[in-house]
Amino acid sequence: MLITRRFEFDAGHRIPNHESHCRHLHGHRYVLEVTLRGEPVTQAGRSDEGMVLDFSAVKTLVQRALIEEWDHAFLAYRGDQLLLDALERIPDHKTVLLDAVPTAENLARIAYETLEPRFAALYGERLCLARVRLYETPNCWADYPAG
Repeated sequence: MLITRRFEFDAGHRIPNHESHCRHLHGHRYVLEVTLRGEPVTQAGRSDEGMVLDFSAVKTLVQRALIEEWDHAFLAYRGDQLLLDALERIPDHKTVLLDAVPTAENLARIAYETLEPRFAALYGERLCLARVRLYETPNCWADYPAG
């Protein structure tokens, strides 16, 4: 069975080598969907009976591992020195340095790679992170892993 929890956060970014508008500083109201695969708990009397995982547990893990860091931050590619020099001049600016250009595709992959070991450590083989879907706009998104 698959379950999905949706999160929203605001963040800025730029795609430094993009040939169009995305090379400029801008932001998005991102939507992150975290999908887990597992079987519902069958032990009678447990508070999570019938659930793959309580949605509040999904929320807590994802908020702490990712959303708190990315929300209202500027997601910056570590190799974008021009941008980093400018952001460095802003006192107490919330900048998240990434090892990849912050495209929807790369952010979806980074989110998955951040969350997957945390779910694995807490829940072992009982459930797994099946997919992360990151919406950059209501009409544009990336899934990781694909398929």
